[in-house]
Amino acid sequence: MNNYELAAKCIRLALNTKTLYVLGGIGYRLDAAGKARALDMYAYNRQWSRKRLIEAAGADTYAIDCVGMIKTLLWGFDWDKNKVYGGAVYSSNGVPDIGADAMISLCKNVSSDFTKIETGEAVWMDGHIGVYIGNGLCVECSLKWADGVQITNVTNVCKRKGYNSRKWTKHGKLPWVAYKPQGDIDFDGAVTAADARLAMRAAVDKEKLTQAQKLAGDMDGDGQITAADAREILRRSVGKA
Repeated sequence: MNNYELAAKCIRLALNTKTLYVLGGIGYRLDAAGKARALDMYAYNRQWSRKRLIEAAGADTYAIDCVGMIKTLLWGFDWDKNKVYGGAVYSSNGVPDIGADAMISLCKNVSSDFTKIETGEAVWMDGHIGVYIGNGLCVECSLKWADGVQITNVTNVCKRKGYNSRKWTKHGKLPWVAYKPQGDIDFDGAVTAADARLAMRAAVDKEKLTQAQKLAGDMDGDGQITAADAREILRRSVGKA
């Protein structure tokens, strides 16, 4: 999985999937079996304030916690309602079942300087972790605010109106993710004229891009693929940016 694919899946979880923060949640649905699992696993989930939310959740709601969101996606979660973990295979793809603090310790290029953070990097603070999705935003699963997977503002990068905000401590590249450069729409590892052509075709509705490709090609962060993005990608392909 590359960084833009991870970010796209995080966005889908945040915007198009019912989730609830459940300690130890790794993508199982809160049907009768899932509720029993959640309540049996940790005393925290049996606290009255949490128990009532778990018991009230619909069977189409997925149990997730902060690091569980990342692990579940990297384990292959694909929203398959007929599988225990939504299609994820426990502890697969070389990704261990670890906590947030252990995960950041395995990341590469860990830094407290957020000026060069890339899409798909982990953002971390003590005991909590999320995924940066670009343009000053991240996806995190938190008890706060929406009480589940949600998009929030990373104030270390910039301030974005309309989002709940959090200042993180560090960020780093997840070792199980392939990080592609911004503008690499075809994910071949380089920004080339072919990427610029893809962007231009998408700008005039002659090419349908995946959400991950759109994230890679949105050079100005306006949420769209336009001729301006294509021009910037072309500039980068010839070393002028």
